[in-house]
Amino acid sequence: MSEQNNATEHDQEIVEPVEQASDSVENVEAQDVETEVEAELSPEEEIAGLYAELEATKQQVADQKDSVVRAAADIENMRRRAAQDVEKAHKFALEKFANELLPVIDNLERAIEFSDKENETLKPVLEGIDMTLKSFSDAVAKFGVEMVNPQGETFNPEFHQAMSIQPSNDVSPNTVLAVMQKGYTLNGRLLRPAMVMVSKEAE
Repeated sequence: MSEQNNATEHDQEIVEPVEQASDSVENVEAQDVETEVEAELSPEEEIAGLYAELEATKQQVADQKDSVVRAAADIENMRRRAAQDVEKAHKFALEKFANELLPVIDNLERAIEFSDKENETLKPVLEGIDMTLKSFSDAVAKFGVEMVNPQGETFNPEFHQAMSIQPSNDVSPNTVLAVMQKGYTLNGRLLRPAMVMVSKEAE
């Protein structure tokens, strides 16, 4: 009888830990279920989350689009600057050469200006010089070289160089009275200023 009681007590000692372990497992499972229930969002919360993700995606797309537009604008600006540089190089490549030709034109003009036009013997020579000057001027004009001859015009410091100032009542002040040496431009850019005499108001 004593042995049976001991066996029963021993069985109870084994059963109790098993029951406790079973209760612990059930508690853990219940907690997991509660956590899953708590993790589930309401439809309104899910919609709000989707809207937030959509707005974030839209912002990313807008940022990327802006970057692409800026990159395209930078490329276009670089292309435009390169084209302008090439155009300027073509326009002004002859600048040094044109400057070397200006004294030749000056000498031809002086030869005509200071020659004896009444001398019949020199007339054929003067006609030849005059034709040479015109041909020469036409040739350089084809490459963008233009004369600056401001006789009677208002003095412009960008294209004229005042060599002297003369009082005058015949013209308005700051008028070019005489051109001592003609100026020239190359495609609108100054090669050499015209040397001039400028008027001022007479006292």
